[in-house]
Amino acid sequence: MRARVLAVFLVALGPAAAAPQEAAPALPEDPRAPRFREVERGFFAGLEAGWLGLAHTPTADRTRFPAAGAGGGHASGPVVALQLGVDLGERVAVSVMALAAAEQARVNYGAFGLLGGGAEVRVALAGWPDSQGVRRLHLQMRARGALVTSEPLGLFQRNEVLIAAGPGLEYFTRLRHFSVGVGVDGVWALRAKAPGIAVVPVLRYTF
Repeated sequence: MRARVLAVFLVALGPAAAAPQEAAPALPEDPRAPRFREVERGFFAGLEAGWLGLAHTPTADRTRFPAAGAGGGHASGPVVALQLGVDLGERVAVSVMALAAAEQARVNYGAFGLLGGGAEVRVALAGWPDSQGVRRLHLQMRARGALVTSEPLGLFQRNEVLIAAGPGLEYFTRLRHFSVGVGVDGVWALRAKAPGIAVVPVLRYTF
């Protein structure tokens, strides 16, 4: 009799003993927990404000500007650009832009302005994580082209094509939507056959 009672007790105890070994049910997700990405990707707007220098500035119309001679030599001045674009994944971004520059050459040549628009492609080559493992700092290469007009008419090339390419750094801040960076571009003015360089800090907001 005692043996039977002991056997029934052991059979009843078996499932109870195995129960603690089963996985605990998952806790329901807290609806108040934040849901966002540390680095935002998508549509963005950007502002650039920097410096543009051209190695030489040939005179487009010497009859209109006889004092300018054959050219005004080196020219430099501020350049600004506005961008609208989109990230195509984590490494590639494309954008359209509008830009304006105010260049000052030698006194006999004077100053001229450039105004126009174009497009840009950026490719991230490498990225470095912060202390939390989030890749915030990126090394990039970018290439851009723009069709610009110059004022006053006849001094610098009226309809000029600017192409530029170079490396840059971009840091995605902890404000999520904002990133800051700087680019250093080699520049070439096609019609004027003028090389140059541009150094432009960048601020971007990703929607």
